Amino acid sequence: MPKNKKRNTPHRGGSSGGSSGAAAATAATAGGQHRNVQPFSDEDASIETMSHCSGYSDPSSFAEDGPEVLDEEGTQEDLEYKLKGFIDLTLDKSAKTRQAALEGIKNILASKMLYEFILERRMTLTDSIERCLKKGKGDEQRAAAALASVLCIQLGPGIESEEVLKTLGPILKKIICDGTASIQARQTCATCFAVCCFIATDDITELYSTLQCLENIFTKSYLKENDTNVVCSTPTTALHISSLLVWTLLLTICPINEVKKKLEVHFHKLPSLLSSDDVNMRIAAGESLALLFELARGIESDFFYEDMESLTQMLRALATDGTKHRAKVDKRKQRSVFRDILRAVEERDFPTETVKFGPERMYIDCWVKKHTYDTFKEVLGSGMQYHLQSNEFLRNVFELGPPVMLDAATLKTMKISRFERHLYNSAAFKARTKARSKCRDKRADVGEFF
Repeated sequence: MPKNKKRNTPHRGGSSGGSSGAAAATAATAGGQHRNVQPFSDEDASIETMSHCSGYSDPSSFAEDGPEVLDEEGTQEDLEYKLKGFIDLTLDKSAKTRQAALEGIKNILASKMLYEFILERRMTLTDSIERCLKKGKGDEQRAAAALASVLCIQLGPGIESEEVLKTLGPILKKIICDGTASIQARQTCATCFAVCCFIATDDITELYSTLQCLENIFTKSYLKENDTNVVCSTPTTALHISSLLVWTLLLTICPINEVKKKLEVHFHKLPSLLSSDDVNMRIAAGESLALLFELARGIESDFFYEDMESLTQMLRALATDGTKHRAKVDKRKQRSVFRDILRAVEERDFPTETVKFGPERMYIDCWVKKHTYDTFKEVLGSGMQYHLQSNEFLRNVFELGPPVMLDAATLKTMKISRFERHLYNSAAFKARTKARSKCRDKRADVGEFF
């Protein structure tokens, strides 16, 4: 996976202009309303006053609008105005208020490129994240780690993101290894640590150290010599899954010699996770194996795996699994994924997928690309499409070239309003209903004839 390391690469981002102002400018509102809100007066603009606003006492109040609303309705100035308020609120005494502010910043940065604005406030944001990771608990730590990932994605590779990783890396590692910390917080910290390392690190020893940290987590799910043939899920299984997936991501940027070492260690242990009673662990292990095979064959075209027959039998069994005690939804999901994994292992084949964003198309034609896309989509959510269009770092990762510049008229013709989408979907629904009714009438006529 090519990963360009550019210093001081110009980024497309918003101007740093925007109204200065008070922390109150965050669009906090009573009653859950967020748009067209009048800012607080100067007298009410203190952090203490704002901490009592209902919009910030509830972490979900901002998230309900989500990146889509911001992208469609929020102007550059409005977003910067909100961001300034959210940044101030990360100092609030209330944990819920701090968490809501962290999530608000993350949602905005996931929906819009604001490089210049973020660059000016990078140290302030990093300090806020560090403070919330150290002093916060559970959800607050999770929100802080999620914001750190998006912050590095905004900054891209370079000195700035390296400094963010240097500051936050030791704290993230400590939380990941802390057995008393929240599992959800440890999961998000593991993903954040790996994503920031993928983006920022130029130090090969730091990369190896991160890999080892993640290995120490997910290898606890491996079958021991005297264990049974089934890997039982535990409360930490979700953490092991996340660690395995981001470990696999980092392996794609490792030097060939290091990849060979990891393959020798894990190729014969990973298949034991296919027997886990957790469907997500089975799928994570299968996708990781498919990616490892792709890396191994990229290094040696005639790569030979000694236990290929037993492995393909396991994969085939999972691709046709009909075990009664498993949920139908899980079995359907598992069979679909393992059919592709089996084809990758046996036939070196990958079913090409197409990702559409704006006027562009991206073809995912290998496991490395798919895994990288899935990881960043997990971090950015619905903002992934926008970042694929505008974020130079992500466009370099997926070899999309410079961002496509479109004039306002072209963008307007491409954009379909919600009302138009509603009319289109309603017409399609009516057409399908009419077609089904006709089909039922024909079956009824045939039944009467016989």
